[in-house]
Amino acid sequence: MYAYLKGNITKVLPTHLVIEVGGIGYECLTPNPYRFNHLLNASVTLQTQLVVREDAQLLYGFKDEEEKAMFNSLNKVTGIGPKSALAILATSTPQEIIKAIESENESYLIKFPGIGKKTARQIILDLKGKLVITDETDVFDHVSNDLLDEAVLVFEALGYSKREITKIEKQLKGKNFSTVDEYVKLGLQMLVS
Repeated sequence: MYAYLKGNITKVLPTHLVIEVGGIGYECLTPNPYRFNHLLNASVTLQTQLVVREDAQLLYGFKDEEEKAMFNSLNKVTGIGPKSALAILATSTPQEIIKAIESENESYLIKFPGIGKKTARQIILDLKGKLVITDETDVFDHVSNDLLDEAVLVFEALGYSKREITKIEKQLKGKNFSTVDEYVKLGLQMLVS
């Protein structure tokens, strides 16, 4: 329902953060809210997932699409719920989790709270061969660049994959263009070369 929220982080609490969008504060449960401390009152784009239960509607927030995809994949495994998926992501990256799954490293997976041997085995059975390792990026190591964000949407609309876009996005972040068009032109040159 909500793919992402773009706004200012106004509160960082032990279990969640609050992001203000258009005058409304959204509580987002995140794997480790304190990694957003340096972005307090900064404009960010937070990837989100709404989980509807009988007794609650909970909004989960993630630093990037890879983290969100890993949360969704873990959440589908029998014996893993949103809390367990968050706990796993709080202390590990999606790339590390994928490597552990692909190498069938149960001992890595059982170090997470609430994950025993049986659940670790289930994670491996359900997810091995179904996840892709991408370049590790942290979209929160800078304040959001609205022009670059819009250019990324253009690349997505043109049908480029997230992997292709991520590769050029790193290079485009260093540019200080004044229009979306400049980002798109340079990005397209990089994508076709």
